[in-house]
Amino acid sequence: MVSRTSWQVQKSVIYALFLREMNVRFSAGKMGYFWIIFEPLLQITIFVSVKVMLFGANSQFDFPVFITLGFIAFNLFRHTVDRSMTAFSANKGLYAYKQVKPIDALVSRVLAEILVSTIIVSIFIVVGFYFGFDMNAENLGLVILSFWWLIIFTFGIGLLVAVVGIFFDSFKKITKLILSPMMFISAIFYSMQDLPQSARELLWYNPLAHFIELIHANYFYTLDDGFVDYNYMVLWTMIPLFIALWLYRKLEKGIISK
Repeated sequence: MVSRTSWQVQKSVIYALFLREMNVRFSAGKMGYFWIIFEPLLQITIFVSVKVMLFGANSQFDFPVFITLGFIAFNLFRHTVDRSMTAFSANKGLYAYKQVKPIDALVSRVLAEILVSTIIVSIFIVVGFYFGFDMNAENLGLVILSFWWLIIFTFGIGLLVAVVGIFFDSFKKITKLILSPMMFISAIFYSMQDLPQSARELLWYNPLAHFIELIHANYFYTLDDGFVDYNYMVLWTMIPLFIALWLYRKLEKGIISK
């Protein structure tokens, strides 16, 4: 019998947890699939309708595409962080098997969220072409890279929330309170260059606004990345990730026994 390396074992564990996560996610049958598509579709429809009613249909870019990109990016961040909070506790019974580590459960949830977001993107691409929206990205490669950067940033935040939250339940409650209003301050349905200088200076401190503005800037010819601070994004990516990994390494046994 050929012995497997630790990486092969971990990869198999993550894959098994990923399949388990997807099964739970779609356990509601057809309604499970329906809600995954219906939630972003409802969000987009509401905000596009409000914009058209208040400001008319004229825009320097295809607004439905603009807001779709924003909501996909924001929901990827929000859902990943939200589900990271319970990743450790939801899989506690599996820690009896020494091959299963708490971080494997969190990685599987992140991968599940990436897959769900990819499915949503694919569906909206088909819908966009069908209705004749402007689907030509200025730089598709940079749009994809921006999303991967957002995923790394989100993983670091999610892991930090998961580790601290397992010991301090109030930390998870505070995080939920912060996530709720972030939809309105993260450049989802407006461009930062259209806001007054005072508003831009205030929203500059929200790192998620930089990521979403970067995605929009790489997609639309009429937008630029003048608002985006790459150094600030790097700091918000590396520091939480480093702290989270360091805390996890120190507290893994405590997480398992919690």
